[in-house]
Amino acid sequence: MTDLMEARVPDIGSDAGVPVIELLVKVGDTVRKDQGLVTLESDKATMEVPSPFAGTVRELLVKVGDEINTGALVAMIESADAVAAAPAVATAAAPAPAPAKPAVVEPPAAAVAAAPPVSAVASPAAVAPRLAEADVSPASALPYASPAVRVFARELGVDLARVTGSERGGRISKLDVQAHVKAMLAGGAASRAGANEGGLQLIAWPQVDFGKFGDIESRPRSRINKISGANLARNWAMIPHITQFEEADITEMESFRKKLGEEHKDVKITPLVFLIKAVVAALKKFPTFNSSLDGDNLVLKKYFHIGIAVDTPEGLMVPVLRDCDRKGLLELSTELAAISAKAREKKLGPNDMQGGCFSISSLGGIGGTAFTPIINAPEVAILGVSKSQMKPVWNGSEFAPRLMLPLSLSYDHRVIDGVAGARFATYLAQLLSDLRRLLV
Repeated sequence: MTDLMEARVPDIGSDAGVPVIELLVKVGDTVRKDQGLVTLESDKATMEVPSPFAGTVRELLVKVGDEINTGALVAMIESADAVAAAPAVATAAAPAPAPAKPAVVEPPAAAVAAAPPVSAVASPAAVAPRLAEADVSPASALPYASPAVRVFARELGVDLARVTGSERGGRISKLDVQAHVKAMLAGGAASRAGANEGGLQLIAWPQVDFGKFGDIESRPRSRINKISGANLARNWAMIPHITQFEEADITEMESFRKKLGEEHKDVKITPLVFLIKAVVAALKKFPTFNSSLDGDNLVLKKYFHIGIAVDTPEGLMVPVLRDCDRKGLLELSTELAAISAKAREKKLGPNDMQGGCFSISSLGGIGGTAFTPIINAPEVAILGVSKSQMKPVWNGSEFAPRLMLPLSLSYDHRVIDGVAGARFATYLAQLLSDLRRLLV
């Protein structure tokens, strides 16, 4: 008897459905324990559903575009032990499901992969018939759109129920979503009627044949890059940013950090953990910075979870360190190293990316003197950190060499006024200049 075992979605840290964006195996494939079966993509991260055991895939129960939850059945796998014990049976059984399943699983995957470039050149007819078979019908209560368009709309924060489809049967295309976003930025329906005084006068994106000017190379963007890019574009367009610049004298802090490093050689202690502790203290003193807008209400948070921007080969990610007010420098250093490694190895889960109160983006290891960090909505502020350098600072009687750290604080001007922004940045610099203030 064939020994089939279930492969289900592990805890993904959310009750909401997460779409399947890629099938990593097909029926008949042999998989190792913990090998990825399908790829899921939430609003902020991608994750693979691993095989809980080694064996042969006998049935795939999801397709690209499906939204699945924790515990959902993904595949039926014949265990490796059963295959080894009865190779003749396994060989005979393997082809049976193969003719039926690829016809169901593979075409939608190909169609979804092809959807973005096809819509970009405005020729959706090539894939519309194939997608239409798998999509929700126009009479459904759900918006009539392909899985690829649904993912694109979610990246931009667009409610498809508010988008009017221009394709046959009211089907919503990627171009429809883009037009909706432009209309909203330019003042909504009024802009479409021409009465867009005071709105953003957006013209069409330039279409250029770059190849006619010289040799080019076209590379696809990573999924993380596309997601973060869409979020950043929305945040920059929708949040009125103000950036306050400040410098902190970290001469003593750096001396203390090096001494700690000598005493705890097994832990890498970076300036970033001192920044985290100082930010937490500043958030306690200025609670408006630890808030989020919720319609007409301001939600003030009583917890202190700090997001840390991490540069990965796939693009920018912002994992979150939780309860930073309850942890010391050594514990934060250990957690920071671990979560940064998870980000670079593409092992972050939804829980690792959620719940942030305030973000820090540090370019200190690279260079620069200042920059304007983009707020990570729904947060209301973000701290940018540039490279420290020795400068002559007047101490009242003479110029003395001091290690100065440039700080760039961006904040949402709907929530925080300029005076509060300047006070927060000044207080943060004072904390970093004299760590004893953290004990007050």
